[in-house]
Amino acid sequence: MENREESPVEEQAQTPQERGILYIWQSAGPALQLCPERVLLSRPVLQTALGEHHGLLLTQGGLVYSFGELFWRDLSVPVSAPVLEVSLLGKTMVRVAAGGFHCGALSDQGNIYMWGENTAGQCGLTKSCAASEITSNITVSEPCHVPVVDSEVIPPAVVKVVDLAFGREHSLALSAQNELWAWGSGCQLGLVTSTFPVWKPQKVEHLAGRHVLQVACGAYHSLALVRSLTPKNYNTLNPEKGEQGQSTQSFVTERDELLAADTSHYCPLGVELSGETPPRRSSPRPKPQHGARTASSSPYSQLKPHEHFDPLTEVDGGRLSRSLPVWSGNKDTSLLEGMELQKLVQKNSSYSWDHITGPGDTDSLSSYTSDDSCVSSTPSTDLLTSSFKEDLQIKSQTNSSSSIPYSSSPVCLEEVRLFLAGEKRGLQGQKSSSLTNINQKGNAASRRRSLPGIPTHGSPRRHRPCACIPSSVCRCQAAAPEDAGDGLPSLETEVWSWGRGSEGQLGHGDQLARLQPLCVKSMIGEEVIKVAAGSHHSLALTAHCQVYSWGSNMCGQLGHVNSPVTVPQLTKLSDGLRVWDISAGQSHSLLLADGDCVQPVLLYCGQQLLSVQQETSHKGQRSCQRSPNKAESYTVRPTLLPFCMEMGYISSVCCGGPSCAALADQNVMGFISAIHELASRERQFFCWLSNTRKLLLTPLRNRESVIPSLSEPCTHLFFSLCESFIRLSVLIARHSTSLSYFLHNVRRQDVTSLLLLTHTEHFVDIYKEYCSSVGDFQVMGGFHSLQKLSRECLGSQQTMLAQLCVSDQSVSGDVDLVSLLYWPLQQLHHYNRVLLKLAACYDVLTAEYQSLQQGCSQYESLSLSLTRRKKEAEVTLLFWKSHPGKTTEVLRLPKRRVVCESSNRSLTLQNAGRFSNHWFMLFNDALVHTQGAIPSQILFSTHHVYPLTCLWVKPVTEDSSGLYAIKITCPEESFTLVASTPQEKNKWLRSLNQAMDQVVGGGGQGSSPGLTAMSRTASYVFTGEGRFKDAQYTGAWLAGRVHGRGTMKWPDGRVYSGNFKNGQEDGFGHYIIPNKVLNKPDIYQGNWKDGKLHGFGKYKYASGEVYEGCFCDGQRHGYGMLNSGRLSKKSSGVFIGQWLHGKKTGYGVYDDITRGEKYMGLWLDEQRHGSAVVVTQYGVYFEGTFRENKMSGPGLLVSDDDTALHGEFSDDWTVNGKGVLSLANGDNLDGLFSGEWTTGLKVVGTYTKPAYEEPETRERSRMLRLGQYVVAAEQRWVCVFDECWRRLGCDAAGRGERSTAWENIAVTISTARRQSPKLSRSQSKVLESLEFIPQYGEQFTTANYDNIRRYLLKSCETPHHPLGWLVETLVTVFRMTYIGVGSNRRLLRQAVHEVQAFLTHFYVIVRFLFPGLPADGCAIPESLASQSESRHNSSFEEQCGVLVVSCSSLLLPLLLPQLYPPLFTLYCLQEEQEEARYWERILRLNKQPDQSLLSFLGVQEKFWPVWMSILGEKKQIVSSSKDACFVSAIETLQQISTTFTPSDKLLVIKNTFEELTQEIKPMLEDNFLWCMDDLLPLFLYVVLRARVKNLGAEVSLIDDLMDSNVQHGELGMMFTTLRACYIQIQQESTT
Repeated sequence: MENREESPVEEQAQTPQERGILYIWQSAGPALQLCPERVLLSRPVLQTALGEHHGLLLTQGGLVYSFGELFWRDLSVPVSAPVLEVSLLGKTMVRVAAGGFHCGALSDQGNIYMWGENTAGQCGLTKSCAASEITSNITVSEPCHVPVVDSEVIPPAVVKVVDLAFGREHSLALSAQNELWAWGSGCQLGLVTSTFPVWKPQKVEHLAGRHVLQVACGAYHSLALVRSLTPKNYNTLNPEKGEQGQSTQSFVTERDELLAADTSHYCPLGVELSGETPPRRSSPRPKPQHGARTASSSPYSQLKPHEHFDPLTEVDGGRLSRSLPVWSGNKDTSLLEGMELQKLVQKNSSYSWDHITGPGDTDSLSSYTSDDSCVSSTPSTDLLTSSFKEDLQIKSQTNSSSSIPYSSSPVCLEEVRLFLAGEKRGLQGQKSSSLTNINQKGNAASRRRSLPGIPTHGSPRRHRPCACIPSSVCRCQAAAPEDAGDGLPSLETEVWSWGRGSEGQLGHGDQLARLQPLCVKSMIGEEVIKVAAGSHHSLALTAHCQVYSWGSNMCGQLGHVNSPVTVPQLTKLSDGLRVWDISAGQSHSLLLADGDCVQPVLLYCGQQLLSVQQETSHKGQRSCQRSPNKAESYTVRPTLLPFCMEMGYISSVCCGGPSCAALADQNVMGFISAIHELASRERQFFCWLSNTRKLLLTPLRNRESVIPSLSEPCTHLFFSLCESFIRLSVLIARHSTSLSYFLHNVRRQDVTSLLLLTHTEHFVDIYKEYCSSVGDFQVMGGFHSLQKLSRECLGSQQTMLAQLCVSDQSVSGDVDLVSLLYWPLQQLHHYNRVLLKLAACYDVLTAEYQSLQQGCSQYESLSLSLTRRKKEAEVTLLFWKSHPGKTTEVLRLPKRRVVCESSNRSLTLQNAGRFSNHWFMLFNDALVHTQGAIPSQILFSTHHVYPLTCLWVKPVTEDSSGLYAIKITCPEESFTLVASTPQEKNKWLRSLNQAMDQVVGGGGQGSSPGLTAMSRTASYVFTGEGRFKDAQYTGAWLAGRVHGRGTMKWPDGRVYSGNFKNGQEDGFGHYIIPNKVLNKPDIYQGNWKDGKLHGFGKYKYASGEVYEGCFCDGQRHGYGMLNSGRLSKKSSGVFIGQWLHGKKTGYGVYDDITRGEKYMGLWLDEQRHGSAVVVTQYGVYFEGTFRENKMSGPGLLVSDDDTALHGEFSDDWTVNGKGVLSLANGDNLDGLFSGEWTTGLKVVGTYTKPAYEEPETRERSRMLRLGQYVVAAEQRWVCVFDECWRRLGCDAAGRGERSTAWENIAVTISTARRQSPKLSRSQSKVLESLEFIPQYGEQFTTANYDNIRRYLLKSCETPHHPLGWLVETLVTVFRMTYIGVGSNRRLLRQAVHEVQAFLTHFYVIVRFLFPGLPADGCAIPESLASQSESRHNSSFEEQCGVLVVSCSSLLLPLLLPQLYPPLFTLYCLQEEQEEARYWERILRLNKQPDQSLLSFLGVQEKFWPVWMSILGEKKQIVSSSKDACFVSAIETLQQISTTFTPSDKLLVIKNTFEELTQEIKPMLEDNFLWCMDDLLPLFLYVVLRARVKNLGAEVSLIDDLMDSNVQHGELGMMFTTLRACYIQIQQESTT
């Protein structure tokens, strides 16, 4: 305690302190000249807080000091030597707060530490205070942590606090989530509770979901500044609310509130009425005993420890004998008035006024002559209880000079009776009664919007917390204004109040109390930025630098004498004073304002200090002193305190009890003065904007004659001007507010956080918009008409408006509206000048200097640019005035500014007629050419406007002709201008280039001639004849022609979006053609060339048809697939094949879905013509020739039962001529046939049953052989490979440059990556790897073969690569051919040949890209030692050190996995009968045990396994064992069904033999060699036990597609063994 009593000032600095200087003085008016006491500390003071008779200081470094009457420690500390709170050392404090007699500090971690009086629970239930010790814990001597815990969340979370505010008996905390928490006692808490004190912080639920910006506490009431839910419409000038900016939606809300009021019954306090409930009780709260205060002097000392009292049932220190029942509107209260009033009078008669009040009380007199009606929001609370108790014992003192004769009689019975009668009438008169004073603006409906339980417009919701708060809300990190989502302070605020209202301090128009927060309706829309609460009065500061005050005014603390004091009234300020900080004390108010100079001034209103001796006599008292009588002297309006000029630059003020304090700074290097100058000028500027808006714009806009007086264009421009003026005003208001907040915490702020630097772009946009709106209105001549209108409607306000005008007035005395509205641009120069001053305070190498310097240059550049725009508007207005007439009015547009014109014949058209006149006018957006004009008379016959966005200028080199020419290029025409002199040519050329630079996005600062961008993006509407007539184009241009990416829209609804080249569609594009008949559009998405469909694309027709394939010159040409769709009236089907000039020509497959037929053959001009194959869904197979779309000529028809007919066909399925019919049993019918196959045949011939040895039989077999009329596999799908060659940049197969092909591949891949944003990560990686061109020209070796193989694998993974597209398309055509109806076993040979043809064509393309690859089947000599890998499933076959490369081994792994399903299905159908025999024997033979089967197959006993391994345990094989021998080999062979390529299947066979050998080796000698006699039976056992389904299909596939190089090697022998086993199994006897 000794350390705490010592002064913290151990050594004063050698130089005077310059920052954070604290001045403290007692409240006084101008009649008493006081000298403020300067508190000398070694550290700058960051914040101060004052209580009734004590105070707290927060200094740099987070240290907290105390001074004053610290009764909880029995200390009296002078302000000159404050004591350090040692227990807070080690914690960084960022905020302090002082209540009536308790203290609090807030750490940077958001933790609260409190100490002082705790009789009402205002210090909370600290850790040192157990629940059992509550009654004895009347003071907290040391700072203790008070946790704020949100118990509504799971698990409970600790709440971070950012601001504190204390009253006499309650405490409020604002959380980082902008929620309010309260604890202590009294209705001023705003909590839904009936138990007091509240020891732990509880959330104020009525403000839950609202964004609380700031809080303030009076003695027994609370204020909160809350962000509005409904955003203010800044673009509207509401005539009813005017400058307050009331929301235009208010009338809707009021109507809704009236409807809500009719459906429920509310009491005047906003609490819903309910039935009677029992009274509530509360625990006692004794008073502290210390110092001069004795126990007997306290009202609480008469209570016994076990006695309870209710704070809400007390009347000015006394208590009601019992709680009154709840009133009801339909209940007779005559008995209540008789009995209860008697008891109320009897109870209060026991206390005389001498025990309650004293002559020195500085609180309002009316607080003891009227009751605060406190009504709880809980049903258990009585409606009418007494107002509040005084927690301080007041000693009777005599003071002859200020005593007032009070009667010792009890409360006047007539006053109470009148009060009860008024309440009764209010409840019985209507269901919803207004609390508004009769003199208050507004109506009852508007007041209902803020009653508790009634939400305002929109449902309450949590707004995003911001890092900015008002000056009284100091965030843990840094104090900054509360932003509205864009980084600027929010001005859309409301003031909410609750607690006791006996003095009208709540502002609701009455003297009733509120237990729940209630919105002060009259302050909505006033743009309040700060609230302050005195003991019994309230203050609100607006962004307009005005102060509203309400509540007790007995000492003049409201700064006005207006009535009533129960609603906010404007404080009377002298002209030129702009308040930007406020604070309220016990009976006085202190305002900080801008005066005539930059240095701020202090204004005071309230009670004067009587004398020094009187003040000293009251030091030991804690009670509030009584108000002076009316004869005493006090200030009526805010008065200047003259000593403030000696303090320096004051940044904030603070009041508490009878004291005042101010924090000031000395002007260090001009920094402080520069910041104050910036803020002062900005506030002054905003006031000027507000006055201009109020005096000029609002009256003119609301004037009904504004539309007739102004032309229609000017009317719209005037409204636009008003809106831009409002947006500028809002920006300046929010900026000036932000600067005020910055000054409050200037010692903790970073200069780079100034909004001028962080929101430069926003300032630039707003100023540019405003300057443009004024210039547009000026150019259209609007100010001339507006000047007349202002003289008519403003009248007497002209004089006031003239005071706002800074420019010289005209002779007539009218205000120059042009100069007036251009004046805001001068503020930019002020920004530049102040930022320069601030930059001079920093070293050039610091980040602050760089940021300030950059901002300075930006605002300087903006100022020069807007000045130039202003000049351009003036010149343009003069041009239109000098060239009047209806013809020029056509060209007069708001945004148009004149640059130069050729009325002096300085420019003419080349090769113009002798008598023709040409006038050229260059504007900022267009070049206008008028023909047949006489400039002096403004007459012209025709004119043409050339937009500068689509204008290209090129100087013509001077030649022998001596013409000074300029060539102008437009989208639809070109012409040449001839200047009279070289100077004129340079002038026009420079002006044209500057104007075009400005239009196309350049700086417009004077580009060199000819340097204007040839490539640009612009919009243009074509007017000339042609394909683009009346079409609007938006996109890229190049030298007057559409070039690049853009969109073309025709009036008939056609839209093309894609690439252009040299004025035509070229490249990839999206084309939409509306179909009015079907009411659906045709859509094409694909490639274009020279304005026509060219290349690959997809065309979706409105009829439902879809074509996906190649185009040439707008027609289908090459490979393509046409799906007729479901909406087709004809037969539905799919065609895939070759097209020629829009018609089916060449090989193609048509799947007729309606008829169930599939045609595979040649086409000619949309008709089937040539060799073809037709299969049906009934299994009928036909191959032959077609002519004119029908079967004609020889053909072969085979039915599903193998009946075959070879003969002459004349129509579809119709035979007419010679033929041979072969039955399934081999019998033949030879003769003349006629008729249709499906209906019956007529035959004249010979039936024979020939023997196979006869030559005729062999001839007939040859005639019935399949495949003699089909199209050769090499001739099919040539169109697919041609398209692949085209994508590689080759005219035909192998005709092209290899380097060009690789470049096309790289460009295609890059384009795909750029134009396909929905690619997956794996796809992007594949494309990225394919962008690199491999080394294709080097000599081929085994070392680089793997690189080629890997590249081919990657290229086939994406359809964007030409090879990948080829694989995808080949798979498509193969599946279209052999799936569905095409799954006919007689097509197997064709499918196999087709696959082999694919490999041949594909290998040609690969060899073109990689010329080092040898021909198919050729060998590459290579030493065995240099082989990187030697695997039988690779593309090499090892033969005496020679490596053989084949197309099947290289390309089958790419194709066959995707072709496998349809191909293997054909194999299964072909081997169906053999497979049935094979599987029947598999099932029968597998019924035998292992040893029995081995014996049956003839396997020698030496190969019989004796042991088997089960889970690592050996078990002997017995005669009954089954599936126990050669398990590993069997499982390996079963994997043959999981592979695709022949090489992989051969590898499985090889591995099976190896596994079989490994199991046999332990039984035989080491030098054992297989012989076929031993191997075949054993392998036959493995095949039987493997039970491979469709083994015949597997064997046939391997046999057809295996590499011919391995047929005679080891793999060939193994495969032969497997095939022999398969045949052997089929031939096993079934008996």
